Amino acid sequence: MELNTYLEEYARLLVYSGLNVKPGQVVVCRAPVETVELVRKVVKKAYEKGASNVLVKYNDEVVSHERYKNAKDSVFENVYEHDICFLNDTAKEKACYLTLVGDDPDLMSDVDPKRMSTYSKVFRSKTKYWRKQLDFMECQWCIGAVATPAWAKKVYPELNENEALEKLWKAIFEMTRIHGDSVQNWEKHKQSFEKKVQLLNEMKIQSFHYQNSLGTDLIVEMPKGYIFAGGGSFLNDGTYYFPNMPTEEVFSCPKRSGVHGKLVASLPLCHNGAMIEDFYFVFENGKVVDFDAKKGKEVLQSILDTDEGSKYLGEIAFVPYGSPISLLNTIFYETLIDENASCHFALGTSYAECIEGGLEMSEEELLAHEANQSFTHVDFMVGTDDLSIVAKCEDGKEVPIFVNGKYTQLFD
Repeated sequence: MELNTYLEEYARLLVYSGLNVKPGQVVVCRAPVETVELVRKVVKKAYEKGASNVLVKYNDEVVSHERYKNAKDSVFENVYEHDICFLNDTAKEKACYLTLVGDDPDLMSDVDPKRMSTYSKVFRSKTKYWRKQLDFMECQWCIGAVATPAWAKKVYPELNENEALEKLWKAIFEMTRIHGDSVQNWEKHKQSFEKKVQLLNEMKIQSFHYQNSLGTDLIVEMPKGYIFAGGGSFLNDGTYYFPNMPTEEVFSCPKRSGVHGKLVASLPLCHNGAMIEDFYFVFENGKVVDFDAKKGKEVLQSILDTDEGSKYLGEIAFVPYGSPISLLNTIFYETLIDENASCHFALGTSYAECIEGGLEMSEEELLAHEANQSFTHVDFMVGTDDLSIVAKCEDGKEVPIFVNGKYTQLFD
């Protein structure tokens, strides 16, 4: 099958399964300028699915780099009203949002991370209504990967640009199951999560103990009424959609004040175009009290300085070593993909769907139920081939969840 045919099927998957566009719905698509060919196919598929309007916002990361390097500091302390209104107003119409990612992992390495974190914090505070509609299951959203020349060369530096681009597209199509009827493939994929989610939710887990040879030795307590989810999500009106394509994770929220010990990252983290490598955190009563990184420590500091909640964990996610993405044996320098090759956590806010009754709670109520709240949510990878995770249940029973980086037979 040639590239054009794969792109056609990928566009169909993103619209029909990723977003699951509803008749009469507004669709917002944000994408790199290099991906016009795919975006045009997405637009066509969205109208075929019944969208009332499709709005496309292109971004040029080279232009963004020049802005972050050369604009005045005051520029990053404000967000133009039209940018705020666009997202908040479309959210009021209950639009759905497709974000296509394919950034150059090294482009922003010479940018002051404080500039990016300042702007990100202001942007999130001004678009709080939009974020709430997404987080509280009123609007669908989906993030999908797109191959771009700079990203492809980072992943496959030994190849020329065309060869690297072709190989990256092939990997994206493989991990998103673009063979045959991709929509049906994802319906089967959805079913693969159900047993794991059910077991974890029935076990009444009090805490997890993580250990591996990298130095991770961490206790993660779970809040009362925790809920594990996996695959896709349901809107309040029952619409099912997949927020991430690809996805291999089963996730929940940890108890905000219940994380203790050392947690060592197993893969690099690319954050806002800057790399963080060989890093770790030490937690006491849920809060990061020490950390370090061989590369990008100042970027890590900027994440932790976002607000008080950014110093706590908001997500716990299980991905077995040997998942389809990890079998590619490639670091993609893109969290959307790398987090689905490895168990991971996230600093920052928790998902309201991960606590019983959370979708009806205010932020203050979620915090009172030990579900962390923050302006940020940054995933980082911790899984290894020797990772051990043991659950301690409320009745005192200890149950191995992962042995040698994989689910135990209990989850087969």
